[in-house]
Amino acid sequence: MTRPSTSPLGLADNYGRVATDLRVSLTDRCNLRCTYCMPEEGLDWLAKPELLTDDEVVRLVSVAVTQLGVDEIRFTGGEPLLRRGLVGIVSRTAELLPRPQISITTNGIGLARQAEALKEAGLDRVNVSLDTVRADTFQELTRRDRLKDVLAGLEAARRAGLEPVKVNAVLMRGVNDDQAAELLQFCLDHDYELRFIEQMPLDAQHGWNRDTMVTADEILRMLGDRFDLEPVGAAARGSAPAELFTVQGGPATVGIIASVTRPFCGDCDRVRLTADGQVRDCLFARTESDLRTALRAGAPDAELADRWRTAMRGKLPGHGIADPSFLQPARPMSAIGG
Repeated sequence: MTRPSTSPLGLADNYGRVATDLRVSLTDRCNLRCTYCMPEEGLDWLAKPELLTDDEVVRLVSVAVTQLGVDEIRFTGGEPLLRRGLVGIVSRTAELLPRPQISITTNGIGLARQAEALKEAGLDRVNVSLDTVRADTFQELTRRDRLKDVLAGLEAARRAGLEPVKVNAVLMRGVNDDQAAELLQFCLDHDYELRFIEQMPLDAQHGWNRDTMVTADEILRMLGDRFDLEPVGAAARGSAPAELFTVQGGPATVGIIASVTRPFCGDCDRVRLTADGQVRDCLFARTESDLRTALRAGAPDAELADRWRTAMRGKLPGHGIADPSFLQPARPMSAIGG
């Protein structure tokens, strides 16, 4: 049953959920070509006039934080390190009151050069996408020979104090699905926190197939052959997307984000802003709400906040991947922002 919004000020939907975690895409461009994300030749990128400027990004983030109760900001892409104004955007976000937690999701290329500056600007932590620690598999998956750059970025993030350093990994059947335990051992050895993510139907090619997806149950079996795992428990998870397991008795943990086979929509507290100023109430939404037009027309903060609240009230109870009528969103992951 639909419940009325319980928060007149926050980003509440009609099912009692309140979004406090904002994912902000800064660009749809990427310097890798991961096979589960986009074709080798890339995509038709957004034209510069369509993109929010640095000032516009900060303005909308400020509205979210100061008027709508958002307390966590994650900058995403595409690849957010490609955004020239990233350090300045982070710095201005860190000056907001109340001060939100600030993180980025990145492929790690270029992080070795920018980690210190981002930390000084106010970045709290990083999530780095890394699906393998084998150079040949990395090149097969990403179509680029850049594994050394990613590993250097991870180490630079740790040295800079951007902790916990989290690693996000997607397993692809027949490509790297034999490397789950190897990835976990690598992260244990370097004190990184590993999160496996089920492959989701967000590729530009629309080639996702549930039958070939490596599931959470399979990942747990693979890890269980080498490590002792114990579930941390639902209370510790809260609204976080990852189900956590202690490794070898702890304190180290490994997480599995099972968006497809174990959806957690009922506890979702996330909202997304695309690089061209569109609100997405769900990663898999097929509709968006335009804030850019109102922003550029001179709308005051209060109007932008009201438009944002209205956009969130239309959020569906779940993503519906299991429904036979499910259709992938028109935008791929690189254009949505994780």
